[in-house]
Amino acid sequence: MGGLIVDTNTWHLGKRLRGQGGTDALMPDVWPPGSWFVLLTEGVDQIEFAASQRNIARHFRIGPSQRSYDDPSYEHVVHAFAGNGLRPYAPCHLGAQSDGAGGYDVSWIRRTRLDGDSWDLAEVPLNEEAESYEVRVVQGNTLLRQQTVTAPLWSYSASQLMEDTANGAVDIEVAQNSARYGPGAWARLTLGV
Repeated sequence: MGGLIVDTNTWHLGKRLRGQGGTDALMPDVWPPGSWFVLLTEGVDQIEFAASQRNIARHFRIGPSQRSYDDPSYEHVVHAFAGNGLRPYAPCHLGAQSDGAGGYDVSWIRRTRLDGDSWDLAEVPLNEEAESYEVRVVQGNTLLRQQTVTAPLWSYSASQLMEDTANGAVDIEVAQNSARYGPGAWARLTLGV
């Protein structure tokens, strides 16, 4: 990461790697000026929890490690962790090609949380019990249709498209399923009318 001091307590940050560890589906395209960030080093350890402890509120005291836990600088917080380290990454290269009959063939490429950095493999490891995806069509906050598929391909027929876009554009969203977590992060594609 590169940084340049531009004023007192003000830095211009550049050359950052964004979206590491599957966070790309959760971050905005642009952070507004004045946003805060936390630089994590190798000194931060993940708290180990059993699967049975997911989504259960726990009490923490957070503060500088050089001071005792009863120091006034420490803050008491209650937080329940969802086990996001188990969440499948959002699929990538989500796209729609005309099927020649007025509908679309929607496809994507799955990603993996573990051992996915090798360039020697034809496909990254699945790391789930089975290959499964949730595909949904939404318009604003309204769910129009949802289907589970077992391959990175979904057919959106002309009749479905006509019905769904009667009131405007729709978003197609795709998430990989996990038996331990449920649907992962969603990839989104907007289809106009």
